[in-house]
Order: sequence, then structure tokens, then C-alpha cells
Amino acid sequence: MDDATSGYAGLFDAPAGYLDFARYGPPSRAVLDATADALGRSARADHTTVDDLMRADARARASAARLAGTDPDHTVLLPNTTTGLFQAAFGVPSGTVLVPEGDFPANHYPWRRTAAAGLAEPRWLHGRPTPEAVRDALTADVTAVSLSAVDFRTGHRADLAAIRDVIGPDRLLVVDAIQGFGVADMPWQAADVVVAGGQKWLRAGWSTGFAALSDRALERLAPTLTGWTGVEDVALFDGAEHPPAAGARRFSLTNLSPVAAAALAAALGIVESAGVPAIESAVAARIDELLDAVRSAGAEVLSETARPRRAGILSFRLPGVAPAEVAAALHAHELTPTVRADSLRLSPHASTPAWVAPQLAKALASLR
Repeated sequence: MDDATSGYAGLFDAPAGYLDFARYGPPSRAVLDATADALGRSARADHTTVDDLMRADARARASAARLAGTDPDHTVLLPNTTTGLFQAAFGVPSGTVLVPEGDFPANHYPWRRTAAAGLAEPRWLHGRPTPEAVRDALTADVTAVSLSAVDFRTGHRADLAAIRDVIGPDRLLVVDAIQGFGVADMPWQAADVVVAGGQKWLRAGWSTGFAALSDRALERLAPTLTGWTGVEDVALFDGAEHPPAAGARRFSLTNLSPVAAAALAAALGIVESAGVPAIESAVAARIDELLDAVRSAGAEVLSETARPRRAGILSFRLPGVAPAEVAAALHAHELTPTVRADSLRLSPHASTPAWVAPQLAKALASLR
């Protein structure tokens, strides 16, 4: 761990052998404190409390906007990734949307539902969503491309800048950023919609997240799923339909939990303080070490292995050994992987110490 992240691990209480950040990221003590403070103040509410607690929304939006390379007016808080993807999907009025068939289902169901509603129709991309694959699938009716920044199985990171160049300025690029935001230094400004939940790599806890939208997205996406907090004159209860608010606020559905907003603000503050490039570098070093350990054990590596094209995910299987049996050996050595029916996934963070790789080698050796 380099100097830039040497103090990062000290902010967390998660076990050192926890390697499941692609599923859930245990939050920091600062997030716990922010949550407890906000919830505690809500329990002692007076005439100032609610307005004070709601200010956490602005703090979280400002931090998310800086990390996404935009500003708060182009950023809205959301309770999870799926909400943002549904809002983007129902904002595309018609046409065909290219979607990788191997993407996490959160990026499938919004487009299945729009098709059922007579709106945009998905066209499934086979294989990795490379710029070449996207180019080959483009036809005149394609109005948008929706994909994951980082593949949840392999850790392969999409080349967002090149895909932006391929699709040109007349199509929207929607990005599920949950497996990359805050841990992979990527050109988020290349996308028109960046959506990320905070419960994984951002370590903010559940019911946290945001979306950042470009000017092009604000101009072209219909605010179909706008709620009562996403309109002008939000405090004027006159029974009339109000026009959508300016900026990303038009994609607000309702007032979210200020407790969750406080947690997200605290988590994003830690990411900003450590710096995404430093976090990314630390994670890359851990992946290199874990990769050596699984290869030495004769495992079949299922992930992207080249540093420029991978993020923080390492998937593998051990020939002749059931994943559940491999998982039991890892658990016995105080390691926590993601366990799938056909493989295991390791996803370390910048707080993961170097001794975890030798521990993994011991665990795998115990299966011989």
C-alpha cells in the first residue's frame, strides 16, 4: 500500500480477509458516525431538525459531481442503481438501445419493461461491449447504448471514451457505474448518464446512490418518472401539474432519507481524500498478488488480466473442485469471496493488506 492510501485502511473495521467488495463494501467508521448522528438528531427533532438534515443532500451531490467530473446541477441522489437505470430507460421515448446480453440484470430489466410499454426496444450485444462490437451493431434506429462500466463477472472495464467516439454525438450513452465508480479512474464525462449505487466500492451502505447527467441527456430524456420533488415550485401545493425542474433535479422522485444522504456524503468524502488514482493503484496491486496465488494453484482464471482493461474483480475456478468446497477452504482461512454456482470472485479494496494473497495460496493449497 503506497503513501497515498497508507491511512485508508485505518478508517475501516472490516476483516482484512474480506474480498467481496463487488457485492457489498463494509462502510467506514465515519459513515457509521454520520448515520448515527443523523438518526440521533432525527429522534430529537425540533423546528430546525428536518431542514438541517436535508442539507446532507447538497453535500453528497457536490462530492459525487466532483468525482464524476460535473457539477451539482447535473447530479441527483438516488436510492440505488436500478432506479436511475429505469429513469433513463423510460426517458428514451423510442428507437433501439444496444445492451450487452451478459450485463448484470439491473441493466436488462429496465429495457425489457420499456419494450413492453411500447417505448425503446433493446438489442442484445453478444460478447464484450468493445468499441468494435458496438460499431458493428449500430444501425440508424439505434438511439442509445446502455452498458456497465465494469463487468461484474470478469472485471473488464469498458472503453467509455472509444465507445463515445463510435456512437457519435447523436446517441445517448447510459452507464451503470456501480462496479467502477470511486475505485477505477474512468472518463465518466464520456457518458450521458452515469448511475451508481453506494453500497459496493463506495462503502456508503445500502439505499445510497446518485446519477450524473450530461446536457445532452437533460435535453433528450423525457422526465417520465419524475416525482413531486422533481418539479418547479415544489413547495406550492396547488393541485396543478408543475413543469419538470431544471437540471438533474427533474429525475427526483421524492424526498430521500437524509440519513442515507449523510452516509453517502461521508463515504464520498473519504474517496475524494484518498484520491481515485491512489485507490485504483492499491487495488491493482492486490489483484496482481491474488492472480499469482490462484495461478500457482492451477486455477482457471475467468477475468480480464491485463491492467489497462481490468478493474478490481478476479474470477476463477479450480478444475475438479466444486466452488462451494473452494469457498469453504477460503472461509476456514478467514477469507470472504463471492461464491457463484460455477466460480468464485475475489474483489479486494485499497484497505486489503498484502498478506491476503499468501493466505489465499494457503487456502487453495489445503485442497490438494
